[in-house]
Amino acid sequence: MATVQEPKLLTAEEYGRLPDDGRLTELVCGRIVEMNRPYTSHGYYMNRVAALLWSFVEQNKLGRVVSGDAGVVTRRDPDSVRGPDVAFYSYQRIPPGQLPKGYWPASPELVLEIRSEDDRWKDIIQKVGEYLGANVLIVVVIDPVSQRVHVYSADNEAMILNSTDSLTFPDVLPVFEIVVNRLFE
Repeated sequence: MATVQEPKLLTAEEYGRLPDDGRLTELVCGRIVEMNRPYTSHGYYMNRVAALLWSFVEQNKLGRVVSGDAGVVTRRDPDSVRGPDVAFYSYQRIPPGQLPKGYWPASPELVLEIRSEDDRWKDIIQKVGEYLGANVLIVVVIDPVSQRVHVYSADNEAMILNSTDSLTFPDVLPVFEIVVNRLFE
């Protein structure tokens, strides 16, 4: 009787050393998962959100904003590496100065994901839970289709903000405030 050998699970470090073959992937529980290339509007909203957040963070010298699916280790043994659209790391988690090599040794305080037209809520909620489990304090899902923002944290009920509501992060970025409809301009 022949036995089927399971493929070897990758660590985050092994995944990070793989050659770039042009595919958009994440590492989920040690396995490479291929993702669809998002539509152009996804990139627009991602850059818009990153620019608005970066401007505030830079002006107040609070930390760093990363975007473009930069890898965040969300789980170990087996490892998962997710690529948030936008993330904020305070200087308390990643101090000023030279940037760490590889995947950064701390999770961001804030992750923002742009929901693509064909993203399934089931998959989004799974990813939100993974971020929160990795010590991300706030996860925001921005939905351009409904023009609403979903805000998740480990200690509070999820909030859904409409276009005239204000998006704030008092525990992470005090005094940051933006009316939701500005994200969709």
